[in-house]
Amino acid sequence: MAQVLEFRLPDLGEGLTEAEIVRWLVEVGDVVAVDQPVVEVETAKAMVDVPCPYAGVVTARFGEEGSELPVGSPLITVAVGAPASASDADAQSGGSGNVLVGYGTSEAPARRRRVRRDQQVPVPVNGRSAPAEVVEGPVPVISPLVRRLARENGLDLRELTGSGPDGLILRADVEYALRAAASQTRPAPAATAPAAAPQTPATAPATTPAGTRVPLKGVRGAVADKLSRSRSEIPDATCWVDADATELMRARAAMNAAGGPKISLLALLARICTAALARFPELNSTVDTAAREIVRLDAVHLGFAAQTERGLVVPVVKDAHARDAESLSAEFARLTEAARTGTLTPADLTGGTFTLNNYGVFGVDGSTPIINHPEAAMLGVGRIVPKPWVHEGELAVRQVVQLSLTFDHRVCDGGTAGGFLRYVADCVEQPAVLLRTL
Repeated sequence: MAQVLEFRLPDLGEGLTEAEIVRWLVEVGDVVAVDQPVVEVETAKAMVDVPCPYAGVVTARFGEEGSELPVGSPLITVAVGAPASASDADAQSGGSGNVLVGYGTSEAPARRRRVRRDQQVPVPVNGRSAPAEVVEGPVPVISPLVRRLARENGLDLRELTGSGPDGLILRADVEYALRAAASQTRPAPAATAPAAAPQTPATAPATTPAGTRVPLKGVRGAVADKLSRSRSEIPDATCWVDADATELMRARAAMNAAGGPKISLLALLARICTAALARFPELNSTVDTAAREIVRLDAVHLGFAAQTERGLVVPVVKDAHARDAESLSAEFARLTEAARTGTLTPADLTGGTFTLNNYGVFGVDGSTPIINHPEAAMLGVGRIVPKPWVHEGELAVRQVVQLSLTFDHRVCDGGTAGGFLRYVADCVEQPAVLLRTL
């Protein structure tokens, strides 16, 4: 006789208390294997495929796509029968116990069923019926958020031409199409005489101006909370300096001309950061407000700001102080690709001790970064552009960059912050300075 087991939304780690259902990967009636992903959820930190620890037949799903579920609430129920295979035997013994893809056994691939329009069947969700997802033919979309945005607004992705590489449909393409559709269907104002304005009591509250409301949840909400906390708790200060990056750019070109893996500019800046933090460890710290102590950290876990379709995320390169430029380049590339495709894990986004923010990619020269709480400092790097510069006593055109450092004034004074930034600038201007710390 089959036994119905309930699988609840597991603890996804890092203190996360809820997750939003982005997409169901199984339907009611599907047969699932142990560790098969059954739902794609978005937390405040990452997109995560949640695997089921049981093997059997899905009998119910809880929660609609786009809804939020607290950790520990029912996710699905699975009818488990008599063991007929190793995976079924695992289910009878309590399942794998895994909660995230990549831990333990995960050999069974996710079964994502495509349903034609003439095969739609109602799927009970929270006691209601919802149509199964319709997918016809390949659509050049990677992000599940783009698919969900189109689905919620009744937009057929097959009618869009993507602006991304190889015609990839981006979130901006969907939003542009929705704005265009809205402008076409917006009714023209009626040519009638204005009605008399109603009398409003003096105590009536002011009405909210018309506009689009965007919920502060998911990544956007997490960013808002963290930045607000940083501004309210950290007494920050900022200093900046212009630096001649000509020699750094030449050094990078020479390194890449020698063959082997390419070295990124971000990796060289990260290498300079870790060398500077070794000299000024006060900036690789955090403040324990309860104990009223400054905690200087032994390892440098370097975060870097990355703009994605989901918003701003800060992946973390673990043990950056122990990596050379080649290793840093490879890790930056891996994390950047994971950020682009929405596959960063919570572990990839937590544990940072210092952040490097290269806002020069947006074509701006300077900024005053907000510290990534609970860190103590952030280095900002502007664009590198040709500018007039006095070099060796003569006016010349050089590659100039503006560097800015925002720091927690509780962990150090201006002298320490200035010394850190000056050392970074010296390494940018004369990369050979780094040889002293190797």
